[in-house]
Formats: sequence, structure tokens, C-alpha cells
Amino acid sequence: MIPEGQKVLVVIPAYNEHGRIGEVVRAVKGVLPSAKILVVNDCSSDDTGKEAVDAGAFVVTHIINLGYGAALETGYLYALQYGYELIVQMDGDGQHLPDEVPKILAPVLDGEADIVIGSRYLFSKNNYNTSFVRKAGQKFFGTILSVISGYKITDPTSGFQCLNRNAFELFSRGQFPHDFPDADVLLMAHYAGFRVKEVPVVMRKRSGGESMHDGLKPLYYVIKMILAITMVFLSQRRWKQYVS
Repeated sequence: MIPEGQKVLVVIPAYNEHGRIGEVVRAVKGVLPSAKILVVNDCSSDDTGKEAVDAGAFVVTHIINLGYGAALETGYLYALQYGYELIVQMDGDGQHLPDEVPKILAPVLDGEADIVIGSRYLFSKNNYNTSFVRKAGQKFFGTILSVISGYKITDPTSGFQCLNRNAFELFSRGQFPHDFPDADVLLMAHYAGFRVKEVPVVMRKRSGGESMHDGLKPLYYVIKMILAITMVFLSQRRWKQYVS
């Protein structure tokens, strides 16, 4: 599946995923035996880091909790430093199925896209259940992004992605959001001239742990994302300078 000599890094941000992260790492190793797995342990208070190491991952640990986006950026910086050409990013809670990784890898390997998003909503018989508020937010921001960019986005909050080196290099320049890198980041990529594509994937609900969309966080998310999209839109000239 991965061409010989192609360096692929699997980046898995993790915060208090003890009891889940080990299974995820072992499953990824079974699907991508030649890829390196990097678990970014965002200052977990449980044994997430040890469990990931025992399962065969390389672990980088933040000494303070920095947030999901910051954990991803740590992975991007690691990939740049050590010469990786592709990143597969997925969550450590078991939502993203390693068997679905080939679907998000293929368009990048074939040169069809720079960023591929695994969408849970592209299947005609989608059985992924989420709260009304969260689904409405996904629809709202997906519609805004689709109108501005001209390509259809159904799942802007999906963290199940594949990025080529040009894409994750852009996201390593210091403007990557530390908490919710979603529609605003995809808009940055659009203005920078990157090709973004969605592919249908199966996801399952998280089996435990704490979601970054729990409690009052969806309200904060909506306000923050509206402001972030507005800022990206107003500063689009900055991102267009990266167009080759």
C-alpha cells in the first residue's frame, strides 16, 4: 500500500486515553507496518504514554496540557525535522478505524489531493449518531467552507486526515490553532492553493474518555470558529503567498 522508500508518519494526539490507545496503536501497526507511529501525549494524568510505548509507538509528551491542535502541530514539526513525506492523523480514542486508513492515503499517494479528510457523512447509509447541536455546527461550518472554497465539505471537524509534506509544512508556521483546527484550517489550505478532498469512511463513537466537545464547549467552539474563519478570510492574502 505504501510505496517502498516513502516515509509515512502516523500522528495520534492523545489525552487520557488509557485503555484505548494501546489497541489503536496495535491496529495501526497491523495496517501500516512500515509507518512510524507517533503518539503525542498531551500531559495525560493516566498511563496513556506508557500504554502507547508498550504497544510499539514512539511517544512525545507535553509537560503541560496544550490542546488538540498543539498536539497535532508537535507531530507536524516532528515530521519536518525527521524528513517524513506523508502524515496520517487520527484520534487515540478508537473512533477512527485503522482499516479505513488506505482510503485517506490513496488520493495523496496518487497525487490527486494534498489533504484528504475522512468523512463519516458521505455514506448513503450513515449510522453515525451525534448530538443535534454538534451535527448542526458541522453542517453550518461545512456549508460556509463549501461556499467559499467551491468544493463540498461535509465533515469539517473530522480529525481523520492524510496530509502531504507541503500541507503539514504550512501548518507548522506558527498560525495553527491550539484547540480546534477545523474549518478555519481547511480555509487556510484552500487559500494557500492546496487541493482538499473528502472520502467516505466508517467511524464509531468513542468508547470512553473526555471529548473536546463536551459540556459548554460546543458554544465556545461556535463562537471561536466564526471568529477564526472571519480572520482567515480577512487575511487570505497571507495564505495566497504560499501558492506555487
